Amino acid sequence: MKKLLALTPLALLAACGEEPAPEPVDTAPAEPVVSLPAPDEALFAEVFASTCPAAEPVSTSVCKRAMGAETVSCEFGLGEDTALRHDATLAADESGENWVLDNAEAICSEHDSHHVDI
Repeated sequence: MKKLLALTPLALLAACGEEPAPEPVDTAPAEPVVSLPAPDEALFAEVFASTCPAAEPVSTSVCKRAMGAETVSCEFGLGEDTALRHDATLAADESGENWVLDNAEAICSEHDSHHVDI
């Protein structure tokens, strides 16, 4: 106990010699990140149908988004096909509020359809 009492004044002296902590600097709040929800099978089918109206309808699809990625990779089947034989990438439109087919012209022509800008 005597040793503890003897060390207390030394600790107080050491604390007095320290510089004060810097004052916090005001920073502007970060812009909120707007992120579109992951597209499900129905949303992908809707985007594909509205972009490539003459193509067979989407029968099945699976879309995956890598963490932090701005685009979504989708595999899909058309018509009666239940296999995921085709690939497409979805990206946010200019407003950042809707998904659109990336490289729509090439994807639509692959499926015998012209593309429509939405």
